[in-house]
Amino acid sequence: MPLEPQTKALIDAMQSAGMVLEFEKMTAPQARQAMEQMAAVTRGPGEPVARVEDRTVPGPDAPVPVRIYTPEGSGPFPVMVFYHGGGWVIGSIDSHDALCRKLTNAIGCVTVSVEYRLAPEAKFPAAAEDCYAATVWTAENAAALGADPKRLAVCGDSAGGNLAAAVPLMAKDRGKPAIAYQVLLYPCTDGSLETGSMRELAQGYFLTRAAMVWFWNHYVRDDNDRKHPYAAPIHAPDLKGLPPALVITAEYDPLRDEGEAYAARLRQAGVPVTCTRYDGTIHGFVSMADNLDKGKEAIKEVVAALKTAFGK
Repeated sequence: MPLEPQTKALIDAMQSAGMVLEFEKMTAPQARQAMEQMAAVTRGPGEPVARVEDRTVPGPDAPVPVRIYTPEGSGPFPVMVFYHGGGWVIGSIDSHDALCRKLTNAIGCVTVSVEYRLAPEAKFPAAAEDCYAATVWTAENAAALGADPKRLAVCGDSAGGNLAAAVPLMAKDRGKPAIAYQVLLYPCTDGSLETGSMRELAQGYFLTRAAMVWFWNHYVRDDNDRKHPYAAPIHAPDLKGLPPALVITAEYDPLRDEGEAYAARLRQAGVPVTCTRYDGTIHGFVSMADNLDKGKEAIKEVVAALKTAFGK
């Protein structure tokens, strides 16, 4: 189908306002500033939640900042660890604050949003190791958070979806923590940049192939990293035993095919998977839910999947 009307209107508005960003022409600090400015315009103010706490947790090399959201009510709540998108180079717990608040309230879960180290200052595997460490900490300290470690999920969008796929692989390899569910929102899973959608949708639909080349070049140390399962989960040799997954993709997203290919590999390995393609819309649409009904629909699907996984 063609771009649905709300998505087309949003792209046209961003183009008119000069907000279609060419990250490949920027330095990393310039891109981060542009991302935060764009997020402030395209994402509405966050909902109030019962409690928000910024703190640090032990990391592999240095403390990792996290933001902990607690909903109204009495626990123990289920808990979700969230990893923000941004190509491992941009984005922050601030850029995804509104989405985390929305999910916290709608699911009724504690959300731990991770401020992992960014590339190119900290290349792979820094982001993955930070996210894994924060997830282990969350599981081990769930009771103090008013949460239930037996109902722990991971969630992320784009590069955060990549990390939300990597952490369960790391947990499987390392024997902890137990993860009940994984939500992968238009995840990056393949460093080859050669899928059909990556070629067909290389430009004109918000995320571009040139931007993905720029992100990957910043993130990895060498070509070997592009095939490491913790950087490119599609290359994991064995996906058996991973937690059930919801994979969400967008029709006009260069990452569409690699997200759907990873869902297919999970299914082939016997992992229960729901893979939903949202037609007519673009990469990042869930974070644009204030402007896009497709984003609202996807959030409802995420909420329903996690409530079911958490036993509600």
